[in-house]
Amino acid sequence: MWTEATRSRMARIEKKTKRYSTDLTDEEWSVMEPLMPQKADTGRPRCVDLREVLNALRYLARTGCGWRLLPKDFPPWQTVYWWFRHLLRRLLFQTIHDVTLMIDRERAGREASPSAGVVDSQSVKAPAAKQRGYDAGKKINGRKRHIAVDTDGRLLMVNLTTADISDSAGAQMILEAIRKRWPWMKHLFADGAYDRKKLMDKAAFLDFTVEVVRRTDTQPGFKVVPRRWVVERTFGWMTRWRRLVRDYEARIDVSGGMMQLAMASLLLRRVCH
Repeated sequence: MWTEATRSRMARIEKKTKRYSTDLTDEEWSVMEPLMPQKADTGRPRCVDLREVLNALRYLARTGCGWRLLPKDFPPWQTVYWWFRHLLRRLLFQTIHDVTLMIDRERAGREASPSAGVVDSQSVKAPAAKQRGYDAGKKINGRKRHIAVDTDGRLLMVNLTTADISDSAGAQMILEAIRKRWPWMKHLFADGAYDRKKLMDKAAFLDFTVEVVRRTDTQPGFKVVPRRWVVERTFGWMTRWRRLVRDYEARIDVSGGMMQLAMASLLLRRVCH
């Protein structure tokens, strides 16, 4: 909920930005700059300002505009896209997100590495995707985002598939990867769609506990469910970045990079301000 304190805080942050509210402040850039690729000693000298590239990427993700519709006060869209793909291959957005996530957890009085999380999925339309699937439950033809978050809603892992992949099958792939990235993870909360034998067997084999949290009533519509509401809030945070309302990317790795960029920007602003 937006309160007077929240509006006042956002107004103070916007005064620090140069043009748009998505621009990096000096405090945010001081965190990002050491992680940027250094200039090469050989070859043509770099003439692009990486801070402006990141400003353009955050603007694109927040407003949902197309690459060719970036304002003229940013670098050319071809340059911005090239650097986005280059930084994505270097896992820069994932690194920034994970570092700021651990800082934010410590700031909240928690251990840097989480030990419990919540899993869920979201089906979104993907008009440009080369491969799509039909989610009969949501009646959506596109991709499905399988995510795991910590108990405060910070994104821990994402697995993108076609929408016809079941929730439990997508969660099995998350289980394989999350232990390498967050080695202390032991407990996961989920809804009834994850109560499947193959998933439970795999969780037991990998020393995970998957706890199914079911609704206590049969009333239709939205209802706040303990533990599970956290991941629904994370989906709400994502869709405030208009590029994530639908999956506009043709490539699945670019789609994942957009999610990491958006959530890293959210955490970076929270940590720095």
